[in-house]
Amino acid sequence: MRPTPRLAALATAVPPYAIDQETVVTLLRGLLGGSARLEHLLPVFANSGIERRYSVAPPDWFDAPHGWRDRHRLYLKGALDLIETVAGRLLDKAGVRPDEIGGIVTVSTTGIATPSLDALLIERMGLPRTVQRLPIFGLGCAGGAIGLGRAAAMAAAIPDRAVLFLVVELCTLAFRRHDDSKSTIVADALFGDGAAGALLRCAGPGPAIIACGDYTWPDSLDVMGWDVAEDGFKAIFSRDIPHLVAAGLGPAARGFLDRHGFALGDVDRFVCHPGGPKVIAACEAAFGLPNGALTEARDVLREFGNMSAASVLFVLERVLASARESGERWERALVTALGPGFTAGFALLSNG
Repeated sequence: MRPTPRLAALATAVPPYAIDQETVVTLLRGLLGGSARLEHLLPVFANSGIERRYSVAPPDWFDAPHGWRDRHRLYLKGALDLIETVAGRLLDKAGVRPDEIGGIVTVSTTGIATPSLDALLIERMGLPRTVQRLPIFGLGCAGGAIGLGRAAAMAAAIPDRAVLFLVVELCTLAFRRHDDSKSTIVADALFGDGAAGALLRCAGPGPAIIACGDYTWPDSLDVMGWDVAEDGFKAIFSRDIPHLVAAGLGPAARGFLDRHGFALGDVDRFVCHPGGPKVIAACEAAFGLPNGALTEARDVLREFGNMSAASVLFVLERVLASARESGERWERALVTALGPGFTAGFALLSNG
């Protein structure tokens, strides 16, 4: 039988600078003074369900222009610091020594590193020279769910070793000072910075990862992604994303579960990426859940904003902690997130 990877530990981290929505609106009004489009879109900030977000840069950093070089330097330092923090917490929680690590999967779509973040982390933490490395770029918000599947496959392939799965997204570094396009202002209202991770191994306690999968919709390449501008990344969003989620996520999830011998009714917990209030509501509709059922997703969105791929792991950490604290039994949890492609990622966890 193929070894079954388990979640031995989960951990999260955020950078030091907390920024509330009022501060962002004040900054944008100063930079885009007189923009009719900004004034028209201000309700997006009020209706975002977000109270604060965290940034790798202090608020006054955004007052000045920054090109690729500045953004890249800040990305490398901030991303490496955060995943080192997460990795340290994972090792402590799981009681695993650094020399027991056999693989690292890193996910990030908000910056580029070559050598990649996993190689930099090996040097910083003194990890074994034989560690298998898998850096993943381009999955966007889906990276937390899809990357978990890739890390599970690696853990199953080296069952005598532990695997670090690390996600870091510094979305605020894509801030565009004088861009009042709708997609940019929506991004300004939603996105924040954060990191999360899991330690996987095939021995010991923890929820088992029993199935993973992806689904990519046809003719959907323009739904979400990056446009590369002279001074950095520029967000691309379709206004149809909530509709696509409400109409398409349910059938895709049922197909995934069916391929592995399960049905939607076999799932006790739904762990969904909190892309925004409309996306959370669309997930509830897709899975036949009551309005407001995805409490942990809304809480993470309110407290941290949309941290792209890292967010779903923040939600998973809270869902599992809530079940432990309440003593509520669960058998299966479905982790899902959507990102550029347009693609849904799925991971099915078992508490058996």
